[in-house]
Formats: sequence, C-alpha cells, structure tokens
Amino acid sequence: MKNTTLLAAAIAVGATGAHAGGMDRSGQSIAAIFESGEHVELSFGYVSPSVSGTIAGGAVSSGNMAKSYAQIAGAYKRDLDDKLSMAIIVDTPFAASVDYGNADALYPFNGSTASVDSLAVTAVLRYKLNDRMSVHGGMRLLKSSGEVAIPLFAYTMETTNETDFGYLVGAAYEIPEIALRASLTYNSAIDINFTTTEGGVFESPMPVTMPQSVNLDFQTGIAADTLLMFSARWAEWTKTTISPTNFPDLVTHDNDTISYTLGVGRRFNEKWSGSLTAGYEKAFGGTTGNLSPRDGYTSLTAGVKYQLNEQTAISGGASYVWVGDATTSTIGADFSGNHAIGVGLKLSHKF
Repeated sequence: MKNTTLLAAAIAVGATGAHAGGMDRSGQSIAAIFESGEHVELSFGYVSPSVSGTIAGGAVSSGNMAKSYAQIAGAYKRDLDDKLSMAIIVDTPFAASVDYGNADALYPFNGSTASVDSLAVTAVLRYKLNDRMSVHGGMRLLKSSGEVAIPLFAYTMETTNETDFGYLVGAAYEIPEIALRASLTYNSAIDINFTTTEGGVFESPMPVTMPQSVNLDFQTGIAADTLLMFSARWAEWTKTTISPTNFPDLVTHDNDTISYTLGVGRRFNEKWSGSLTAGYEKAFGGTTGNLSPRDGYTSLTAGVKYQLNEQTAISGGASYVWVGDATTSTIGADFSGNHAIGVGLKLSHKF
C-alpha cells in the first residue's frame, strides 16, 4: 500500500461546506497533522450557488439569494521529535452570505442582506503512544463578525469584530501497512460576546455560541493503490442562536446536523491519482429561516492529484451539490430545485 495515503489529498476544496448544516464551511479538518515529515499546503476554493424560491404560486421570485464566494485555507506541519508533531491550520470554519438583491419587487425580503465572517487559526499537537495509537489536542483562535439588513422591517444590525478561543482533543488508530487510519476529534463550543449596533445607533450585548462538534475520519486500503474514505461530522447547531435585542431569534436552528462523506481514491501511476466522493446531510422537514432556505444536501465531488516531483503536488477538484428543498417561515416561500457548483485547487510541498 505504499503511497496510498496520498490519494485522500486528491479532494480539493469543494462546495459541500456552503450548504452544510448551520453555517459550516470548512468542517474544521485537522488532516494536516497526519501528514508525514515537514509539510505545507495552501488551498483555494470558489463556490457558485444557485438558490431561489417563489411565493404566490410561483408568480413572485426571490432571485438567486446565495452569493458566490472564494475561500482560502492553509496548513503547516512538522515533527518535533520521533513521537511529537505540531501543525498550524488556518481556515474559515463558519460563514454565511445572503443577498436578496435580485428578488422581484413584490418579494417581501427584496433587498435583504446578511453575512457572517470568520477566520480560525488552530494549533495542534499530536503524540504517538506507539506505532498505531496517537492522541492529539490543541487550541483554536476564532475571529468573527456579522451584519444584516432587512428593509421589510426597516432593520439593520452589525456586530463588533470579536476574537475568542476554543479547544480540540482527539485520538487516532493506524495500521500503516494497509493505509488504515481512524481518527476522532472533539471541537469545543466557542462563546462569543458581540456588541451589536442596531439601526445605526442602539448598542447592546449579544452572546452567541458557535457549536461544539465531533469529526470522525476513516480511511483504509481495500486493494492495491486503492483507498476507501469515510467521514462524519456532528455539530450542535441547536445551541447557536443569533438574537439581537430589537430582533429576537433572528437566526435559530431547530436541529443538530450530521454530515457524511464516502469516497474512493485510486493511484493510477507514480504521477497521477484521483478520487470520487459522495456527501449527504439529512433533510428534517418543517420550515427554515428566510436567511437560510435549505434543508440537507446531496453532493458529488471528483478530484485529481498530480505529483510534480517527490516533494511537490498539485490537487484539483470539482463538486456538484443538490441543495435540499425547503419552505421558509414567515412567508412560506418554496425553495426547490436548487444547486451549487464548487471548484478547488491545493498546492502541497514536503521539505
């Protein structure tokens, strides 16, 4: 199974994070800590969603209310000795981007916008107990902010930029001879104490909790140069509420979410490898908020990796996401038949 573990890297930044539960974007992966030797990587992704709904029997449209966006991530990993290693990971774990600027004039939320921005820097240490067992843990710094404007209610709100901290802990089991690795990671909740400005003048505190989560990642060789990959992520979004003083329960979540991926990677020769991965998140039914009109998803991602030389590789991927149908609260808009397309590129280098 030599070099089979490299296949997993063929999956570049995809589109599924744009439509995972709550405001998940990156999935808070710490895969870099399991790379061999001294390793650096940089990823770029671009997601173009098409999400629209209608009211009045289809006569009035929201237009495409999900904005396209780009995303950058990076990681650096090195061994400190034969048992201890470290990694620094930069990503965007949580975000949202809503713009009803293309809605019909009669659509109630015409002109409404909302955004959530974040940037995380995660420091991880991994300690090998033996050739098969290891434990890992670290700290996560999260910078975040948000703003919203809803002309229907003559309402605006923006938050301060806040910096807060969380932690992660986990363990992994490996059998290198068959490229098997199973890792489990707990990510703590992060409490944020925003100060909001509503209507441009009224300031008040607004606590928000970003969810605790658990990531399970598994891979194993199933044939020569062939890798099976599976992951699951649970996130406690029911604990995340955005509730400004003058607009209580602006954003709430009725359900926690579990997102799954299942894929196969194949090494074709010394230079080329590829992967195909399916993703799924259950739809719960009921109604959703007007700032997040989706319910579950199904996705398909194809990736390819080219080994430029022994040290440097470039990976690319493309995702297609079938966005789950939803009916919104307040106005009962029907959002159906929506999708998103994402592409990604990753450059990695070993020293």
